[in-house]
Amino acid sequence: MELNSIRALEQATNLGRGELFRLGTAMLFIVMVMLVVSARLESVADSYLLVVAAMIGGYMAMNIGANDVANNVGPAVGSQALTLTGAILIAAVFEAGGALIAGGDVVSTIKKGIIDPALIADSTTFVWVMMAALLAAAIWLNVATAVGAPVSTTHSIVGGVLGAGIAAAGWEIADWGTVGKIAASWVISPVLGGVIAASFLYLIKRTIVYRKDKISASKRMVPYYMAIMTWVFSTYLIMKGLKKLWKFDIVTAGLIGLGIAVVIFFVVKPLVNRKANVLENTRDSVNALFTVPLIFAAALLSFAHGANDVANAVGPLAAINDAILHGGVAAKAEIPIWVMMVGAVGIALGLALYGPKLIRTVGTEITELDKMRAYCVAMAAAITVIIASQLGLPVSSTHIAVGGIFGVGFLREYLEANHARTLDEIREHHVDDAPEVVDAFLEEFDAADVTEKGAMLADLKKRKEPLFFKKERKELRKMYHKELVKRSMLLKIAAAWVITVPLAGFLAAMLYFMIRGMLLPQ
Repeated sequence: MELNSIRALEQATNLGRGELFRLGTAMLFIVMVMLVVSARLESVADSYLLVVAAMIGGYMAMNIGANDVANNVGPAVGSQALTLTGAILIAAVFEAGGALIAGGDVVSTIKKGIIDPALIADSTTFVWVMMAALLAAAIWLNVATAVGAPVSTTHSIVGGVLGAGIAAAGWEIADWGTVGKIAASWVISPVLGGVIAASFLYLIKRTIVYRKDKISASKRMVPYYMAIMTWVFSTYLIMKGLKKLWKFDIVTAGLIGLGIAVVIFFVVKPLVNRKANVLENTRDSVNALFTVPLIFAAALLSFAHGANDVANAVGPLAAINDAILHGGVAAKAEIPIWVMMVGAVGIALGLALYGPKLIRTVGTEITELDKMRAYCVAMAAAITVIIASQLGLPVSSTHIAVGGIFGVGFLREYLEANHARTLDEIREHHVDDAPEVVDAFLEEFDAADVTEKGAMLADLKKRKEPLFFKKERKELRKMYHKELVKRSMLLKIAAAWVITVPLAGFLAAMLYFMIRGMLLPQ
């Protein structure tokens, strides 16, 4: 008994040490930001406000890394294409690289045009609004990460800016049309992501998994899937990840991506054939062919995310820097290199320290992912953003990726239930036959490809009447239903998405009044 107590105490101590190390490292980063910014801005009036804002910006960047980055690498980890350590290293490097290389030198100070900055009285009030918005978004992301809910960092900062802006200038400052579009994205993003991911998974199953000779089907189809992925991700990277370096329209980006995809097709086809020749004719062998594409997908998604979403941390901070140094309220602000460094290093550090929790949530706790399913989620993430950008639909990369995971999970549920019903129908038609006859037919059915299975079922229905009628089979559907998606996770994540904007807004309004109360002249 004493030995068990000692072991339990040792385990608790080890957990405590790890938590203290993470907290201490995060605090050290915040202190370093404070010292570096203080040294740079000694002669600037109101430099203390900028120092505090930089510390909040670093805190926000770490929370982006801890929460949002999981969407890019979680599926690859859940499918075991990458180890957790490998995923963190790849994401940290490419997130920071995306932020520094393609993060741009100018950023919009008001995310999504959610408020009209012209209605803010002066630059001092504007600084208070941005500080409150940044801190509110960071706190909400911290809470969401702690409870294991992947939420949109963009919606968090939008809610913060909206709430603090209303607190500072009244309800008329808000662009309610934009707010409505953001609310619509709570449905648009996950539904689009889920439908696209499920469609790709069903296509892979029909063209490879359900075939009798899976190796030959893989040799024929996998190079095409890799080429399609290259086309989509090249277009996505050109349009989103590199948009602050070069401007391309969808047609130009698509043609460049297509050219790269054609080259990749002819490069990977002999490689796939060579690898497939030594594989067994099993589903696991097919899965192995999707490992390398998933690693590249995780890296490219992380690069594009770093280039785009670093603005959620550095946008308000750049706005505060511009307001303090130059006065006035600007719609766009230049990003000093130190501001971008705070964002890039903060995202990478937050991912390394606190990212594993959400990576596990996204990769393993919603539904079981293999490499083919993870490939479909990655494809959905890129394709949905491209489509939404062209149609002007407001979408969230977080909602798309998580929606894609739910999509493949629900498709699996449907296919499992459909398979169970099919087997039951076979048994109904063999109700008078000997068990060995039924078993032989089922073995033949399982070994057949999808076309042969359809023909076998059609022939079976012609020969014999079923034991159950349609109405009775409908009542039995619940018997076949097997839950492959955790409903508790679905409810928790959906609730977190819905409350993100209003909760961040309310918190930002309270923080604005606190900041104003502390800084107004007495």
